[in-house]
Amino acid sequence: MEIQMKRGLLDVCVLASIKNEDSYGYQIIKDISPYVEISESTLYPILRRLESGSLLTVRSAEHNGRLRKYYHITEQGLARIDAFKDEWKEIMMIYEYVTREEKKDE
Repeated sequence: MEIQMKRGLLDVCVLASIKNEDSYGYQIIKDISPYVEISESTLYPILRRLESGSLLTVRSAEHNGRLRKYYHITEQGLARIDAFKDEWKEIMMIYEYVTREEKKDE
């Protein structure tokens, strides 16, 4: 998959994982992993990029004697998910067009 497309998809996956509830890095990985492979070395740059883009905010809270960063989606982050859904409809239409010959052969 083209790297820019995958990056955009992972960004939306991360936002979707915190859409309903604030979360932290390890939990985000656990939530996304059944659907797409993601590692800590991939996740944390995404989280920093989303924060710098004002798509999420970060707060620190103590958990078992250690500070843990919790991520919260912003209105802009929610808008990005909605925009992705609209974009995906167009992508699916393109996919249908590209695979139309294959479907005729089946």
